[in-house]
Amino acid sequence: MIVDCRFQLTAPGQEEKNYYNEHIPGAVYAHLDRDLSGPVIQGVTGRHPWPSVEQSSDYFSRIGIGAGIQVVAYDNAGGALAAVRLWWMLRWLGHDSSAVLDGGWQKWLSEGREIATGIERSVRKTFIPSPRPDLLLSIEEVNDRRLKPAYRIFDARTVERYHGRNETIDPVAGHIPGAFSAPYTDNLSAEGTFRNKEHLRSHYLELLGNIPPENAIFYCGSGVTSIHNILAMMQAGLGEARLFAGSWSEWIADGKRPIAT
Repeated sequence: MIVDCRFQLTAPGQEEKNYYNEHIPGAVYAHLDRDLSGPVIQGVTGRHPWPSVEQSSDYFSRIGIGAGIQVVAYDNAGGALAAVRLWWMLRWLGHDSSAVLDGGWQKWLSEGREIATGIERSVRKTFIPSPRPDLLLSIEEVNDRRLKPAYRIFDARTVERYHGRNETIDPVAGHIPGAFSAPYTDNLSAEGTFRNKEHLRSHYLELLGNIPPENAIFYCGSGVTSIHNILAMMQAGLGEARLFAGSWSEWIADGKRPIAT
């Protein structure tokens, strides 16, 4: 099963239109807002709330994902919007046969590969979830662990946004106090593919210091691009970090929470 996850935060419907015009043959389309996120609750959630087990399982069933199905997700942002989101959702629900297409849509086009148009149809299957709740952390857990030396929190946004400069997406600028800057773009080569395993391993070992990978916590603006770092760590053979899915947009939903710049 191939899933097209192209998306633009500033034009949420544009990439679905682009999918109709051209996509990898056989790919179905996943819309970040509609298919890979739960309902937004103003003043409570972030911009892309993590969906429930029931919502996710129903969606995966509808597009034809079940036992024994290998899933490959792609987008046009090096995997960061929102191919990694779908990949991580599947892992969270116990479906490890999932992958992200390295280089994504741009590499597919640059190599002159076949493209298709229109809407792809898939046969519904029964997706049976086996949730792994330990992969996700609540905002309360993040607030607790950010003060403990055994854990380390990383912000996957750009350095500019981490420091509260040039914030154009969220209404409050800055980062969670105690978080380290770890832009997801550092995972990618100039060609938009993942850097080699040796580079990624060295990069993340330096970021982690003496912190075990399972005690690393990643967040971004709304719980999408931060997963790119989790994938990069796994690609480097360092194990599986944890995700604060609500991310910065949930953190700032309550004006009483502290911020740093």
